[in-house]
Amino acid sequence: MSGFLRKIFKNEEPQENNKKTPDVISGTLPVHIAIIMDGNGRWAKRRGLPRTAGHRAGMESLKRVIKSCTKWGIKYLTVYAFSTENWKRPQDEIDGLMNLLVEYITKELNEMHQNGVRVRAIGNIEALAQKARQSLEKAEKTTANNDKIYLQIAINYGGRNEIVNMVKSVLDDASQGIINGECIDEKLIAQYLYTSGIPDPDLLIRPSGELRLSNFLLWQSAYAELVFDNILWPDYCEQDLYRAICSFQKRSRRFGAVAD
Repeated sequence: MSGFLRKIFKNEEPQENNKKTPDVISGTLPVHIAIIMDGNGRWAKRRGLPRTAGHRAGMESLKRVIKSCTKWGIKYLTVYAFSTENWKRPQDEIDGLMNLLVEYITKELNEMHQNGVRVRAIGNIEALAQKARQSLEKAEKTTANNDKIYLQIAINYGGRNEIVNMVKSVLDDASQGIINGECIDEKLIAQYLYTSGIPDPDLLIRPSGELRLSNFLLWQSAYAELVFDNILWPDYCEQDLYRAICSFQKRSRRFGAVAD
């Protein structure tokens, strides 16, 4: 394998899986981490299990990541749970995902609330089944005053759809005189996105070996540092997140400028 591919698939080489991660990470931390939770179906298939079993195992990975981010002081975590394209999947899998979402929130909400997690759903939530929508609304209401870590769950979310909705809203407000069309800039556009009030992700992680964004946070990820990981999401653990953060810390973030 070439050196370039080793850098992309950073877990291709054997790792010391028994090595503990530190309780405190020195150096500059990403303020906002975004994760595409990918590989649940393949994880289940390799074990001869239904795809829903992979999604359930993926929920356990999410719990581990939230706990690690909270421990290390990561302020914002956004996870890609269900895309606007995922409606193309078999209906039984969609139903299982929605039921699992309700189950997860019902089971974990009190603990997340006690640990200072603030939950926010981003995407076209109105199109979800009633129970799923009500569970998300309950989680948002219950955790509204928490501020230790902000958890954004992207569900029925698509980056292109978000941008289209933003354009419609900006044009509508401009036609009504609410905003001045001559003053439209990047800062104003950000206020019309689902992620309004949330800083752009510094680090975007995709496990499972796929090398694409899959319509996730297209506007917001313009300058995110990308880490593609060869491990399937249900197997993702604190050590994997720690290595991703260490990779982030080694990079020079110039935002178009010249390094000193």
